[in-house]
Amino acid sequence: MFQSRPTGFAIMTDHTPNLRIGHGHDLHRLAPTSAGGQPLILGGVILDSPIGPVAHSDGDALLHAITDAVLGALGLPDIGQLFPDSDPTWKGAASDRFVEEALRRARADGWWVANLDATVILERPRIGPHKDEIRRSVARIMGVDESRVNVKGKTHEGVDAVGEGRAIEVHAVVLLARG
Repeated sequence: MFQSRPTGFAIMTDHTPNLRIGHGHDLHRLAPTSAGGQPLILGGVILDSPIGPVAHSDGDALLHAITDAVLGALGLPDIGQLFPDSDPTWKGAASDRFVEEALRRARADGWWVANLDATVILERPRIGPHKDEIRRSVARIMGVDESRVNVKGKTHEGVDAVGEGRAIEVHAVVLLARG
């Protein structure tokens, strides 16, 4: 038998934790650079690759996921709403601009980045040899110490478009703190 929910619960305003978590996700189709794919950029680092993202901006899937993670933690509209691919302003735009704007909004409300953890899922090129450079670049873009940033590389073991090398997928989780 179901019981009705007790009444009298109030929304806590005075003791609300000064932490927020946001998750970001991005996926881009990959194509040969000779057939419409752009240079492969991850976290602001250009990787040597014969394939790259098909995108309106520079297609940096890692920075797109980070942008969405920050915006999500703030409860704001996502990257596609703030920087729509239908707006020619963002054609070929460097994705660090998106991260910087999301962080500007966070800082304006008193939030700062406690840490970022991201996973890049890509068959080729392997992320391992570039991980430290990508991590340094992301930390610089976000204006945080490198110890607050983690980037991991994974493959999809040949499964689906990502595993077949036809797409790149990124997940990012950011913890914001205030106070």
